[in-house]
Amino acid sequence: MTITINNAEDIAAMRIAGRLASEVLDYITPLVVHGVTTEKLDQLCHDYIVDVQKAIPAPLNYAPDGHTPYPKSICTSVNHQICHGVPGDKVLKDGDIVNIDVTVIKMVTMVIPRACSWWVKCPFKLKGCVS
Repeated sequence: MTITINNAEDIAAMRIAGRLASEVLDYITPLVVHGVTTEKLDQLCHDYIVDVQKAIPAPLNYAPDGHTPYPKSICTSVNHQICHGVPGDKVLKDGDIVNIDVTVIKMVTMVIPRACSWWVKCPFKLKGCVS
């Protein structure tokens, strides 16, 4: 496995993607309440990323060779599910612990198109953030 040393331009692009992902989490946090579905959280995040940030949700249609494309814009893992949960009709209950994975692709230059994504994971407990 090769280790890549990023240059200043690459690091600046990662900062942009990290800031955008953080903004999505700041936006969605107060909307993680009992009674909401993980599908609704996905829809809200998708709309925010596309319409407000003018970016692309990286997980949407991501498909390594031989795999089915991922159908959603975020990953939502609830309680005992470790990671990469697919949003759906799961209704959140009071006390559920929700992990939301956000990855944003933003074109950072028009001369040399470059996509940058950054994983940000933040577990939420409905009565406050769990660290």
